[in-house]
Amino acid sequence: MESINVPELVERLGSDEDAVRKMAVFKLQSNIGDPSFADVFISEGGLTRLRYLTLHATGNTLAYSLASFSRLLEVDKGWEYVNQDIVERVVELVVTHPLVNILRGAMSVLVAIVSHPHTSASKTSQPDAFGFRALKPAIAVHHQFLEMLVSRLSSADHALCANALQLINSLMRDAITNDADSDWPKFIKRLQDLGVIKAVYVLMQSTALYDLAHPLLEFQALTKVLLRKWRDIPVDLEKTDHRRALKALHLASNPQKLPEASDNREDGVKRKHSPDKWRRLGFGSESPAWEFEEVGFLGMMDLTDYVKKHEDVFHKMLLEQSTKPTEQSCPIARASLAVTSILYEHFEVDKSDLEDAKSYLALDSRSGIDKVFKPLILQWSKLHTAGLTAFFRLWKATGAELEDFIKVAELVRILLEAVVGGASRVKDVQEVEGEIADFDYQRLRELQMELFELTYEDTWGRHLRQIRDELNHEALQFVKEQRIRCLLQGAWFPNGVGYKLEAGPVTKQDLKRSVPSSYRYVRLSHNRRYLHYADFETQVEHEPGLDVLLNKVDLAIISSVASNISAPPDSNSSTSTLKTLPQPSSSTKITIHGYLPVSDPTNHPPQRHHARTNSSKSTPNNTRQESVLLTLHPQSQSLASEWLDGLLMLLNQQPITSETNKLIGLVSQYGLKIRLLNVRFDDGAFRGEEPEVPGREGLDEDYYYDIIGGT
Repeated sequence: MESINVPELVERLGSDEDAVRKMAVFKLQSNIGDPSFADVFISEGGLTRLRYLTLHATGNTLAYSLASFSRLLEVDKGWEYVNQDIVERVVELVVTHPLVNILRGAMSVLVAIVSHPHTSASKTSQPDAFGFRALKPAIAVHHQFLEMLVSRLSSADHALCANALQLINSLMRDAITNDADSDWPKFIKRLQDLGVIKAVYVLMQSTALYDLAHPLLEFQALTKVLLRKWRDIPVDLEKTDHRRALKALHLASNPQKLPEASDNREDGVKRKHSPDKWRRLGFGSESPAWEFEEVGFLGMMDLTDYVKKHEDVFHKMLLEQSTKPTEQSCPIARASLAVTSILYEHFEVDKSDLEDAKSYLALDSRSGIDKVFKPLILQWSKLHTAGLTAFFRLWKATGAELEDFIKVAELVRILLEAVVGGASRVKDVQEVEGEIADFDYQRLRELQMELFELTYEDTWGRHLRQIRDELNHEALQFVKEQRIRCLLQGAWFPNGVGYKLEAGPVTKQDLKRSVPSSYRYVRLSHNRRYLHYADFETQVEHEPGLDVLLNKVDLAIISSVASNISAPPDSNSSTSTLKTLPQPSSSTKITIHGYLPVSDPTNHPPQRHHARTNSSKSTPNNTRQESVLLTLHPQSQSLASEWLDGLLMLLNQQPITSETNKLIGLVSQYGLKIRLLNVRFDDGAFRGEEPEVPGREGLDEDYYYDIIGGT
């Protein structure tokens, strides 16, 4: 303000030359946003000349004048010069003028006028001078105003899009706040008919989002306000539109073509109207109004919208359900209300404006911007239809009955949370609809069980973790004993490989038919201190005793157990330790290393099986050297797991094979389930009606236990 002579600037605004006026108002627009400058400008009489330029200037002079006037209004000054002439002039510019820079300023002025009742510190005494009502006379003259406003949302100029959307937001907020209950829904519907939802949805999914973040987020918040307002309107049959909506539902069902319940009455009396007029549509009684208590008029809107857009499917469903017993028929109306409630909770519509305002802080980081915007909330109707269709599909697939309604609704909730909640900002609604329709039931069941586990964790997390730790230790000790007993039982291992006894060259086919040249039998002693073994030309019918196994390895001198065993290629293979692979694996090897005293060979006589030593691993004092004490070639993955992990656990080390770890997990999980069976039904968390225990009448003893998970 120090570098600008305000009286001279005001004088230039009234100059007869357009170039002088243009330069003056150009300087004005960059300084008028300072409240102290604005006060001096107004005191010098500049507001009268600025208003004159706004009403009569053209070209860039008009664009700069509009920008200056809007910035003056933003600092809450100059409102005494805002009258119907200004409003009509600016509305006319929005409808008729093609220049982008003029449209930006014009929309900014209208945003300030419409928002003034909400932003001004002192409320005006003229209620019709500001807000949406101030624009209505001008809009009545220029009928294309709203249509042109919505069309600006597809402009390539992002600043113009932002101003247009900001004006739409201001109009919506003022209408919702100040209009009568019968007026604001008509205005919202008109905007929707003009395509505002589709236009904003496209902007939310485009790269323009980063330039339009604030008005788009405000539109998303206003959408929640609308949904919440519709939900809070109770269904009242005394209201004409509510009564008309219910009547439309009844007529859409073609009641004259549906079988009447009165035909099957014992007294044979027929009635003109079916006594199940509303029950056959899926309501719980013949007084449907009270069933909308949870979702209000929003639930009625969703139901009537579905019936209107899918009348043939609706009528087909009614015919199909009418042929089923009452307890097996799907309650269509109740299902629709349940899906509405699920979507309402998923999008957190009840979050306050203050909580939505906190989302603005996240806009500073582009990495978190995708989490703030939820464009799918604008496709509420399509999501409701997809969810309701999924409800019907799940009801039919599960063979549900009326008492299972809550269970099916919970499955639909999990489905929508998984698909809609997991959808990215740029995923199109058609893709989301397709995923909902094609979602795998098995995956849905897995998600349900995961949620159950999380629920248990939230309720009993500390206790469950303590129990799991105890059971994991018990399972480890149990499997350790099982593996060691496999060693106590003993096993045969091939000792070298031969190919064929016939004379002649060795072919590739002969290599595939390789057979062991000899066998080694290994067994752990009863005191679990020695590994006894001996070599045989063939496997004998009876397992050799310890007195036959002349060679032995003292476990005290074992330093390490090495192996080339890897996880089985089939991750779904059984964890049973009795199952063997059909083809022997000659490449699997378990090598037992240990230290032999160099100076005292009498303790362990030299044997041909221990001839391979590794001098590079000798200790510095050369008194002890690590050698290969024993080599085993397991014929199957399960045998390799038994002996490798058995030896490791015998030496107080952790098991390493996947089969042993799976077996430990299996034992631990079954232990947890058995522990949970000890929870009494009459405990505090389970109070209620005692469940019915099924009897064994008509059952025999022909059953088996599938502890591994099925084949």
